Amino acid sequence: MTITFLGTGTSQGVPVIACDCAVCHSQDPKDQRLRTSILISTNEQNIVIDTGPDFRQQMLRENVQRLDAVVFTHEHKDHVAGMDDIRAFNFKQKEDMNVFATDRVQEAIKREFPYIFSENKYPGVPLVRLNTISNQPFDINGIEFTPIDVMHYKMPVYGFRIKDFSYITDCNYIPPKEKDKIRGTKVLVIDALRKEKHISHFNLEEAIALIKEMEVEQAYLIHISHLFGKYADEMPKLPDGIELAYDGLKLTI
Repeated sequence: MTITFLGTGTSQGVPVIACDCAVCHSQDPKDQRLRTSILISTNEQNIVIDTGPDFRQQMLRENVQRLDAVVFTHEHKDHVAGMDDIRAFNFKQKEDMNVFATDRVQEAIKREFPYIFSENKYPGVPLVRLNTISNQPFDINGIEFTPIDVMHYKMPVYGFRIKDFSYITDCNYIPPKEKDKIRGTKVLVIDALRKEKHISHFNLEEAIALIKEMEVEQAYLIHISHLFGKYADEMPKLPDGIELAYDGLKLTI
């Protein structure tokens, strides 16, 4: 199984003309952070976690020719805004897209994309098949996902454990019983927005403390804003076994 980091940033991490910081104008590809998402690939299928505003660009960059399912962590715009672009896979695969989300996230998606769920659909709109998930393991074509219920300030967000890989974005608190789901994982991917404290995200110090508590072999930091700093400057400062993830990074698990 291969994990591809489609994006490792946030809305603050996308290069913009209005920002004059070093990260936004860096020529290093590892500083070009699209909105956070991953692709899970096996020989048989491709599954994406979250479809942010950069979803189409990410699919084209990775030359994804088939997509079997989309799993959502939560309903914030930077994680769902690209869902309209699953229509290209509908057209090519001639089938509805399986979407896995909680009831709350499904309701938000229906508000965001009402035309997808209209009784009288306009020709060419995305076609989806909603699958409701809760805080119980679920299976997608033989791949087991174990939800990890974390808090993004006051909003519940799902991370996921798949085999020895745990993926958690948009988080600043993990209840003790949910930490137990992470223990024993070999690779942990965790939110670390910036160095300063934040109301709804782990900062660098908090992310490192969690990684050490979980005693994982390898950790990668994601949802990195431009306030975090440049990849080349910050990587040497990190403890052994902790790295900044970057767009296009691939892991085999």
